[in-house]
Amino acid sequence: GIAFVISPSRDLSRATGAQYLGLFNTSNNGNLTNRIAAVELDLIQNTDLGDINDNHVGIDINSLKSIKSYPAGYFTAGAGSRFLNLSLSSGDPMQMWVEYDGAKKVLNVTLSPMGMAKPGAPLLSSTVDLSNITMETMYVGFSSSTGTFTTSHVILGWSFKMNGTVQPFDLSSLPSLPRRGSTDKSRTLVICLSIGVPAAVLLMAAGAMFIVRRRIMFSELLEDWEQDYGPTRFSYKELFKATKGFREKEFLGAGGFGKVYRGLLSTSRMEVAIKKVSHESRQGMREFVAEIVSIGRLRHRSLVQLLGYCRRKGELLLVYDFMHNGSLDKFLFDQARPALDWNLRYRIIKDVASGLLYLHEEWEQVVVHRDIKASNVLLDSEFNGKLGDFGLARLYDHKTGPQTTHVVGTMGYIAPELTSTSKATKATDVFAFGAFLLEVVCGRRPIETQLEAEEMILTDWVLENWMKREILNVVDPRLRGEYVVEEVELVLLLGLNCSHPSPIARPSMRLVMQILDGDSPLPELSSDDFIASLQQWQQFEAFDNFITSYPSSISRESVLSGGR
Repeated sequence: GIAFVISPSRDLSRATGAQYLGLFNTSNNGNLTNRIAAVELDLIQNTDLGDINDNHVGIDINSLKSIKSYPAGYFTAGAGSRFLNLSLSSGDPMQMWVEYDGAKKVLNVTLSPMGMAKPGAPLLSSTVDLSNITMETMYVGFSSSTGTFTTSHVILGWSFKMNGTVQPFDLSSLPSLPRRGSTDKSRTLVICLSIGVPAAVLLMAAGAMFIVRRRIMFSELLEDWEQDYGPTRFSYKELFKATKGFREKEFLGAGGFGKVYRGLLSTSRMEVAIKKVSHESRQGMREFVAEIVSIGRLRHRSLVQLLGYCRRKGELLLVYDFMHNGSLDKFLFDQARPALDWNLRYRIIKDVASGLLYLHEEWEQVVVHRDIKASNVLLDSEFNGKLGDFGLARLYDHKTGPQTTHVVGTMGYIAPELTSTSKATKATDVFAFGAFLLEVVCGRRPIETQLEAEEMILTDWVLENWMKREILNVVDPRLRGEYVVEEVELVLLLGLNCSHPSPIARPSMRLVMQILDGDSPLPELSSDDFIASLQQWQQFEAFDNFITSYPSSISRESVLSGGR
């Protein structure tokens, strides 16, 4: 048989022929990782694949076991519409239309004899979300295979179009079918033709929303910012079904944008996390757009992947990869949970550092995260750390500076210069990353108001213990002393370097990564310079206002502001 195919690769060399049509093999047939969709014209009935007969058309998703199939033929027009069979082994040329409506998630396949107008009713119609299989680059084409007999598969012509209706063919300009030979040829030739000639089909892939280059084109509520950026669009119905109506049992927690639910996509059986923006949230469309534009095109193993989004009647929903172990803060601060060992913590630190390096220096634009903290680090099933929650992210070109905005972030992670400039930069991200390093090692948040004054601010406490040459006193007691001393000291001192009050004294994320990998030495840290820089910032009125607005969290009389 032959199939019209959408595939993430042109290399199908590992596939086998016969019933697998050159698309799959015995080991990968049915794997969700195939990311292949096909429309097959099949003349061999294979019971193992659930074929309905030996003359059918089928829709295949990641498997040759069709999700829907129907005997080859077409429906006549009019009130008395009836089904007329077409024999795929007749050797007569035929036409086929493959049409996909991305908004409704409906795939239609229509068949007819050559020269006949397109029938009004499709032969096959199936609800399928092709966004679950598409990747950044997809290829469109054909694949065919032979069985016991040698066969010929001929495509007289084909046309493909995204977002619209394909132009009709001038049938008179198409080449003729190859000669089939006379009736006195051998039986082998007759059988060969009866099996193979159905592939002499005119394929018109019409109205296609198949994504060849993943530049998402939305069919409804299309705005300028959605044309060049962004991930897949989901239907609200699909997300409603995935979360069982957003029922409380699927509720995972509340984030900066609203409530988060666990969902199971019906087509791919993939677990996802769906962040539903609540009506009472002060963050609305503007922040939602920022998140979509920021992360729709980001791809890194240490970033939580945004799979898609939905907009419906004012509701905003984001669909992410589901992280089975939740956020890191729960393992650091929840005493009821088992403590993470040092090797795992050190690996997570490196994961987050590599993700932040990608945002700052390795993508085509600089992405400033603006809210790095343990609760925004999510853990997958293998406890790999992934940086998430880009609701506060802003993009700016490498050649331009960030736009000024109001101070946004979480207390304890906000760099002092933000209080006067309100400009989020890579250096302010590094400051927050420094606070993150300290909380991972110490097992506590950057500000703990219930503690004594000398321990209230984590950076102060770590610096003071370092100056006393007792830095290991700050290590999380739940580690029970089971850690590599050199690595712990390295991370603590790196955390202090990143938390330096002066932005120019902080290392870049590239240098941070090199230090963690052992490829670069740790910069020398001066406690006098550290304290002097903080006192310099405290002279600014904006900093003073910022401090006094949080009297229970930060005091001017912290250990850093006093002389040592």
